[in-house]
Amino acid sequence: MFLDVDDTRKYAKIDHILVELNGVLTPFFLETVNLKDKNFVYLKIEGVDDQNAASELAGSDIYLPLEDLPKLKDDEYYLHDLIGMKVIDTTVGEVGTVEKVLDYNNNPLLQIMQNTDEVLVPLIDNFVKQVDKAAKTIHIDVPEDLLDINKA
Repeated sequence: MFLDVDDTRKYAKIDHILVELNGVLTPFFLETVNLKDKNFVYLKIEGVDDQNAASELAGSDIYLPLEDLPKLKDDEYYLHDLIGMKVIDTTVGEVGTVEKVLDYNNNPLLQIMQNTDEVLVPLIDNFVKQVDKAAKTIHIDVPEDLLDINKA
């Protein structure tokens, strides 16, 4: 399994996961967690002892309960932390509120609602200048045309 995190070592001691099966988060306990190179980890799940049982879980979304996530430094955040934050652009001021984070492979996008318009902003260092978790704000600096791209 690939972990999209900065430091996989923080996850070495997890003992259970939640797997989304048919729209329901189902808990599974782990026998072992083996960290590999390049953010890959091998999990041995209790009761999943053959390829047929494993194939039933393959491709499923996996989650950790929020209380089990490793604590982050003040300047670090989880993608779910961004939902509901106010987005402020250097040039135009308040843009709107983060509705979702669209987590595309290595290219997450902030889905910002500006009244009834949707604005998509790549979550990259060039655009996102500061995330203030305490103030629930994200400061961005993007080309003005990017903010107008989805407007009618």
